[in-house]
Amino acid sequence: MKRILVTAALVGVMSAPVMAVELPAEIAKRGSIKVALVPNYPPMEFRDPATNALSGFDIDLGEAIGRKLGVKIEWQETSFAEFMPSISTGRVDAILSGFTDYASRHEIASFVDYLRSGPQFFVQQSRKAEFKDAAALCGKKVGASRRTMFPAQIAAWSEKNCGTNPIQFVGTDGSADARTQLRQGRIDAAAQGNETLPYIMDLEPGTYATVGEPIAQQFTGIALPVKEKALQQAMLEAVDALIADGTYRTLLAKWKLTDNALEKATLNAGQ
Repeated sequence: MKRILVTAALVGVMSAPVMAVELPAEIAKRGSIKVALVPNYPPMEFRDPATNALSGFDIDLGEAIGRKLGVKIEWQETSFAEFMPSISTGRVDAILSGFTDYASRHEIASFVDYLRSGPQFFVQQSRKAEFKDAAALCGKKVGASRRTMFPAQIAAWSEKNCGTNPIQFVGTDGSADARTQLRQGRIDAAAQGNETLPYIMDLEPGTYATVGEPIAQQFTGIALPVKEKALQQAMLEAVDALIADGTYRTLLAKWKLTDNALEKATLNAGQ
């Protein structure tokens, strides 16, 4: 695809000095980047209950990237199942939706990684004393979304740490279902991305308590078409510019994600 040079204008409160970046000609002509998301993963992306407006860290980050590149962000809601097809068919230019960078996805998409995360165990606050560390979960029922890599990561952790008394994994229909089963006492613990827990715990104070540290490390990234090297570079430079000018840290603090910070954007760091 033919490329042209675009100079980003200084727009908005959280933008930084002008950036000269090379964007695909079609994007530059359109003046926008089409970005897929599923707004059901707070605090990354969700609809504000009061206004129904898109909200969350990814929304703020995406808008800041758009200002850096001098283009608008066209948010396009879709389903999780349509993420990779939408990239491979060109229906969207990017996915920015709490999407984990796994090596198994690199054949279709390249990822500009902007956040570090990992599955975290948590229990009901009322049972916190029973689970002083993660080892106390051996032999217990632990639920997590079956649509993620959490089942495999929990199994690997259990094999390494629990020996002949493995965790009894319970697959759930998403993280919300896992929390429901936890509150109902149908499972002893649950696991979800540690980037989401501070927000959830604020919504339901006194309900949950974390156990131990994240059991694996993974990266959240902006998924982009493999062949769009210029777009990948532009996104990488935009994220690094937001890190350098302090915008990134400000947004992390706003959404209580400071512990998930990266010092520099990476490309395809996921395993």
